Amino acid sequence: MSPLASYRRLFELAGTPYVVVAFLARLPLAMSQLGTLLLVSEATGSYGLGGLAAGALAVANAIGAPFAGSLADRVGQRHVVLVQSIAGAASLTLLVALVHAGASDAAIVGTAALAGLAMPQVGPLARVRWRPITARTGAQQRRLVDVAFSYEGAADEASFAIGPALVGLGVVLVSPGGALLLAAALLAVFGTAFALHRTARVVRGQGAALPTGRLVTPVLVVLVSAQLLIGTLFGATQTGTTVLATEVGQPGIAGLVHATLGLGSALAGIATAYIPERFGPERRILVAAGALLLLSLPLLLVGSLPALVAAVALLGCAVAPFMIGVFTLAERVVSPGRVATAMTVLASATGVGYALGSSVAGRLADAHGYTAAFAVTVTAMACALSLVSLSQRRLRTALADAAVGATIDEPVLAAA
Repeated sequence: MSPLASYRRLFELAGTPYVVVAFLARLPLAMSQLGTLLLVSEATGSYGLGGLAAGALAVANAIGAPFAGSLADRVGQRHVVLVQSIAGAASLTLLVALVHAGASDAAIVGTAALAGLAMPQVGPLARVRWRPITARTGAQQRRLVDVAFSYEGAADEASFAIGPALVGLGVVLVSPGGALLLAAALLAVFGTAFALHRTARVVRGQGAALPTGRLVTPVLVVLVSAQLLIGTLFGATQTGTTVLATEVGQPGIAGLVHATLGLGSALAGIATAYIPERFGPERRILVAAGALLLLSLPLLLVGSLPALVAAVALLGCAVAPFMIGVFTLAERVVSPGRVATAMTVLASATGVGYALGSSVAGRLADAHGYTAAFAVTVTAMACALSLVSLSQRRLRTALADAAVGATIDEPVLAAA
């Protein structure tokens, strides 16, 4: 089956409304981090505080997501995501109100953390649904699941292109507060729709029973570390972009510039489905890590918005292939009863990396400017290449062991 035919088959199985809802439901998380950074930075005049608030949101989301994922493994996604969507929307609204009211730094950072704690990780949870959705496809399932992960990687990256772009438009047309209120509205509407969609029934969970199978393994530690470094790239690059855009007098353009990272990544993610199956995910992330390091170096030389747009767009072309490889590895080697937890742990690592990158880059930018912020990106990618290079044998062994012991025992998607 060709990649195009596989994509068509996936959308037939899940239904176009689900694909649309699952995509729109992940936009608020992509909007909230940059929106918080711009809102707080503009209100207080401190990139450090803005980065701290955005980082607090990301860290809190990283802390809460694995618990939500574990709960979803036990009781299903429907109730978990529904509560998170409503609570997350309310928290973002409260954050805007407090900033406009001139609340203390502690209150602002604390509320940002509350918002992050409440917001659902839609992308990882959507990945969990694809295996049971494709359960009746027989021998085609393995290929369909791989293509689904390519799509999900592209969808995540597209959300991190469109999300910042919506924030940028909101800042230009209304205000940073208006952009965050839009994120709250999207979460309330589409997060709820994702929670209540019929596909949530295929991952009902195991009731009161604890999920079985080992979660923390050396391989998962490698994958979590890889995602943490990618998150550092996001946070540092977004912060450096914001500082440069502000210095040239166009702070509202920061979201649009950073969106080019997600755009390039989304296109590369779609193309990942065309990579031959024999080129395994462990080799894909090695090649992608090398490309990330190489393509991050031009960030140290940029001095204008046009140059930054070109550098960020090229860097994005290596992001999705790396992340798709990481999530694909996790789906293959983690016990089936712990997949939702593993997916959210990986997403959480991305959030922790974002917090680390934005916080460190924000402080360096306050003292030394945007080039220092971009240096954090380059350093993180050098670490990523070293990590993946040293872990190739471990990853190949884990994949081989998983292939030998693989069994298919998935719930079937109920008819609508």
